[in-house]
Amino acid sequence: MTDPSPKLLWQPSKPFRERSHLSHYREWLREHKGLQFADYHELWSWSVEDIKAFWESIWEYFEVKSYTPYTEVLSGDAMPAARWFSGATVNYAEHLCRNKPDEQTAIIFQSERHSLQRISWKELRSQVGSLQAFLRAQGLTAGDRVVAYLPNIPEATTAFLATCSIGAVWSSCSPDFGSSSVIDRFQQIEPKVLIAVDGYQYGGKSFDRREVVREITSHLPTLERIIFLPYLNPDATLEESERTISWSRVMEEYSGEPEFTPVPFSHPIWVLYSSGTTGKPKAITHSQGGILLEHYKYLAFHNDVHRGENFFWFSTTGWMMWNFVQAAFLMDATLVLYDGSPGYPGMEILWRLAEEAPIHHFGTGAPYLVACMRADLSPGKTFDLGPLRSIGSTGSPLPPEAFDWAYDSVKSDLWLCSMSGGTDICTAFVGGNPLLPVYEGEIQCRALGCALYAWDEMGNAVIGEVGEMVITKPMPSMPIYFWNDPEGKRYRESYFEMYPGIWRHGDWVEITERGSLIIYGRSDATLNRQGVRIGTAEIYNVLQKMPEIKDSLIVNLELKGGEHFMPLFVVMESGALLDDVLKGKIKKALRSEYSPRHVPDEIIEVQDIPYTISGKKLEAPVKKILMGMPVEKAANPDAMRNPESLDFFVGFR
Repeated sequence: MTDPSPKLLWQPSKPFRERSHLSHYREWLREHKGLQFADYHELWSWSVEDIKAFWESIWEYFEVKSYTPYTEVLSGDAMPAARWFSGATVNYAEHLCRNKPDEQTAIIFQSERHSLQRISWKELRSQVGSLQAFLRAQGLTAGDRVVAYLPNIPEATTAFLATCSIGAVWSSCSPDFGSSSVIDRFQQIEPKVLIAVDGYQYGGKSFDRREVVREITSHLPTLERIIFLPYLNPDATLEESERTISWSRVMEEYSGEPEFTPVPFSHPIWVLYSSGTTGKPKAITHSQGGILLEHYKYLAFHNDVHRGENFFWFSTTGWMMWNFVQAAFLMDATLVLYDGSPGYPGMEILWRLAEEAPIHHFGTGAPYLVACMRADLSPGKTFDLGPLRSIGSTGSPLPPEAFDWAYDSVKSDLWLCSMSGGTDICTAFVGGNPLLPVYEGEIQCRALGCALYAWDEMGNAVIGEVGEMVITKPMPSMPIYFWNDPEGKRYRESYFEMYPGIWRHGDWVEITERGSLIIYGRSDATLNRQGVRIGTAEIYNVLQKMPEIKDSLIVNLELKGGEHFMPLFVVMESGALLDDVLKGKIKKALRSEYSPRHVPDEIIEVQDIPYTISGKKLEAPVKKILMGMPVEKAANPDAMRNPESLDFFVGFR
């Protein structure tokens, strides 16, 4: 349980509260709906008790443009069968682009290779129009897939807008992903177009990825066109072929004003990937309409982004926060992008960007803030951060000392918005609130429309105790399905297996008496590594190719102070030796085939890996044991094939 009286770090001023979108919305509800709420918690209760009325109010408040009227707000209340706004036809990209003057800055961009540059809406619209005209000329229509192997650069935003505008389905991976990882993802959705770079720069080093691009394309038989973008080297080329065209040629030879294709509310917008413990990454598919309503709600009421502000989140195109950050356009804000290492040439690089852009909302992963704290940075003294209103943190729990650091070393009058959600919904379940105080180590509130509770082992909602995070009512941005999961089997197994009809997210959460929250990390076996969820299957796929290794098991432990420890346990084949050479081989393989985040902190030899009688590795029980849970509570020996194998892990902790 948490401290009943944690340190109060920030209180919103009266002008801050009154200017907020959330205050305006409460007043709108009073005037237009006759609804009056004493405080945020009353408003939240209404939003989850009368979810149809709440989401209809979001539609009306943000004046969603639909080409056809909806016939019903919600049908089939039970998850995952809920269907939203039947009959409506919308386009997410149209809402991102509407009401934008030509001269307004759309994107501010900087990278390790580029000094600060600004792109106007006139320029962005022109580029979107050119790419859209090209895609239409190739015969692409609503539902076709466009995939990207791009860094966090303006061209990625352009490509997404053009794809979404015609109703095609978007999916992207960062170029630091190895070929196996990308192929495992893109193969599932059978794309027609790939947009790829020649390479990228990170930490001052250049990485040529043309060979990886060739490998990817050779495994995607449905590809009809490849758009090649020389990013690392302007003179770089890919093999000439009828299906390959350069980005510059597309921009030069095609033109037109962007047009927007209306699609059904539940039409797919993009495919994101989140891995479980077995099989290929899950191809999580969201809807155009569901994402539109959710992003309007969250960017306005929980991030409080305003017209003319600059919104930044350090991300890559392989993380759902890249998709989320595009929604800043909904609020008529400017998108701030950075491509490169947050620690090169020094840890202060992003804070310098915050001064120069300037940034009003600075978003990042919790590990970055912890790293700045450990480096003893004082950005508030080094840079002019006057315009900075908020810091957003997500990806993993932010430790209390990092809260203190933000107020001591960045800015005392600062709104720290710790949030938690996931790839699964491309938003946050819990997060910031411009009307509430910030307490050390706590997330301010449950988001509107999110019926989230902490359940004990008996399925009872608890306050002031750690429990399973569950969501008891549907949200529009929940997946419409997993790609290539026609019966919905993987979808149901992912969220609804433990509690039928109830979404179990796989996090430990505590809801305090104040209505704030504390996230304690993953309760399942999926690895949350520096804010990126990794399936253990990806690790095992690499290790299975190594003749020296007989079996393996990996877990990630969330420790105090924001630390993570990801040990890999291996069983060696007879006669094989786990020496430094083999350890280096394992790390190199994981880094090259997947990503640096897949590399374990330590590789340890064990005699046996624990299994159930039915042959399932006991990853979650091992994690619980290593986190200090008594073995009799962590695992059931009667259901195990080899209960004696747990002895090592009890001794290891």
